[in-house]
Amino acid sequence: MKSLKSYIPNTITCLNLLSGCAAVFFAFNLGMETGSLSPMSWAFIFIGAAAVFDFCDGLSARLLHAYSPVGKELDSLSDLVSFGLAPAFLVMNSMQAYGASVWVSAIALFIAVMGALRLAKFNVDTRQATSFIGLPIPANAIFWIGALAWIDSHAYPGDIVMALLIVAISLLMVSELRMFSLKFANLSWRGNVRRYVVLAAAVFFVITEGISGFAWTIVLYILISLFGKKAEAEA
Repeated sequence: MKSLKSYIPNTITCLNLLSGCAAVFFAFNLGMETGSLSPMSWAFIFIGAAAVFDFCDGLSARLLHAYSPVGKELDSLSDLVSFGLAPAFLVMNSMQAYGASVWVSAIALFIAVMGALRLAKFNVDTRQATSFIGLPIPANAIFWIGALAWIDSHAYPGDIVMALLIVAISLLMVSELRMFSLKFANLSWRGNVRRYVVLAAAVFFVITEGISGFAWTIVLYILISLFGKKAEAEA
């Protein structure tokens, strides 16, 4: 039974990886007939599922005391596919669908490169035990889900704006900006004020803006982390 329990977290991590692979598949088939939901919507769903599995594998490892070096490496590899490659290919192929050339849209691959560097830094950085330095790669993926949904509902902002946005969000992943973890250690208000604010804002943005609200939620998360850092430095 003990041996069986040790496989549970890694199995959940593999579900994260499979979800990311499915998202990549739909990212390369944006014109495919998929019934009532568009391929982009399916890609969003699978990236969201990957995020759920990413949360659950760590939770199960803690509850079952089933940590392993293999699990740590598998988690990073899965995250790179689900939250680095999948959004990168989704952005790249979406840009092409809006008329961008192959060479211009290739800048979206910068998302995957910076995501890989972010995960590599996280694995060796002892400062990130309870908080993050740089934008977490799942937050990067959630931002792009919201941003692409906004573009789909409004208008393509143009190649230059997209390129600047890609570079900015990607560089945030490897920046030295200290960001608080969104995981709750307990449900008390004290010590979780910023987390509850982001959670409430996410609900509000999604109700009022739909899927686009996820992008505004991540922007708020970045701003709270940025101004919180300045406040601490001035204190």
